[in-house]
Amino acid sequence: MNTLYEKRREDAMESFAGGVAVIPAATEIIRNNDTEYPFRQNSDFFYLTGFDEPDAFLLLAPGHPDHRTILFLRESDRAMEIWNGRRLGVEAAVDSLGVDIAYPLDALDEMLPNYLTNVETLYFALGASDRADGIVRAALNRARSMTHRKGFIPDAIVDPASVLHALRQIKDSTEIETLRRAAEITRRGHVAAMRATRPGLYEYEIQAALEYEFRRGGAQAVAYQSIVAAGDNATILHYRENRGRLQDGDLLLIDAACELDYYSTDVTRTWPVNGRFSAEQRAIYEIVLRSQQAAIDAVRPGAPQRDSHHAAVRVITEGLIDLGLLSGSVDSNIERETYRDFYMHGTGHWLGMDVHDVGPYRDTSDVPVLLEPGMVTTIEPGIYVHRDLSCDERFKGIGVRIEDDLLVTPDGNENLTAAVPKSMNDIEEIVGSCALV
Repeated sequence: MNTLYEKRREDAMESFAGGVAVIPAATEIIRNNDTEYPFRQNSDFFYLTGFDEPDAFLLLAPGHPDHRTILFLRESDRAMEIWNGRRLGVEAAVDSLGVDIAYPLDALDEMLPNYLTNVETLYFALGASDRADGIVRAALNRARSMTHRKGFIPDAIVDPASVLHALRQIKDSTEIETLRRAAEITRRGHVAAMRATRPGLYEYEIQAALEYEFRRGGAQAVAYQSIVAAGDNATILHYRENRGRLQDGDLLLIDAACELDYYSTDVTRTWPVNGRFSAEQRAIYEIVLRSQQAAIDAVRPGAPQRDSHHAAVRVITEGLIDLGLLSGSVDSNIERETYRDFYMHGTGHWLGMDVHDVGPYRDTSDVPVLLEPGMVTTIEPGIYVHRDLSCDERFKGIGVRIEDDLLVTPDGNENLTAAVPKSMNDIEEIVGSCALV
């Protein structure tokens, strides 16, 4: 049995007392005609089970006399397995996954109403899935008829996210080690991309070098669609075409990372296509690098998550004034948010099983969340000088972002992606250093 997932289920059930939680797995989605998108399990479901087959349902029933953890899943099917791969099957589920009992998925409609009787609260993400909504509504209706003369059904439906996401936000030692391994694979990808970069290639060729290293390192997927943005494309925050040509004198911004065992990294680096920063590129890069360090220094237990953004904004605003891209005092520019012409996004987000991971940024009283050991956040300041801005022509078309992944530790933070090169000297030494094939 897998004690890691059993412990997570036990931790969750402490908050589900008096109720029952229904957690659906993801389902396969058709991409075109009879082919599917690559399957990716629902993160909450995987967090609690480690099971990556579609269409299953996990029930957590802490008050049930016999079955506190129940799994409905697809049965073994020799014909389907020949076509689509192995299934765990009902018979192996209890020992393999450590649940109390497993049923075939076909038994869900019949069995689910039994688990919804005589419990006060149903923990279920209503509205997240039409399919799951229909199954649960039908089960509630049947449970209502079963308890017409004796017993009761839940009088409240509560989203389990507040419980599960609080657990997921604090990473355990296993999760942290997986993130470290993912960070190392991501480092290899970025270094390979730097080494392959030279004028005349296309963005997709650099993407290929990057993602080859991800897969070669054992990552199952990219954490998100890779952004490989040369020249003016780097000023588009979520540029994804990756079809442009690398021009001598331009910068190349790559925001790309791998997903390993359901855990994501998120890294951005920016470097010159020809291997040498121009004076203007260097000036912008230095500001972003200083702002990132100021933001990293703000990541520590007890500090508001938003402090890192405020630190980055101040350094960026000061730098933009020094370059003549803004005028006036630092405080007045921050108050009027004039810096947003050049830096229009936040400085970080939670990271984990989802690249924009779960967890609130403000509590129910609208107070910023304080950082705790085990939380992981990105730090990703940037400066983007769009062509349509009224400013010094020398800086137009320059886009720089630098992003790392920070684990909050008891005495400060650990930069999980610090090994990905980002000093200008290191970058200039690496870029273009591999031989053309």
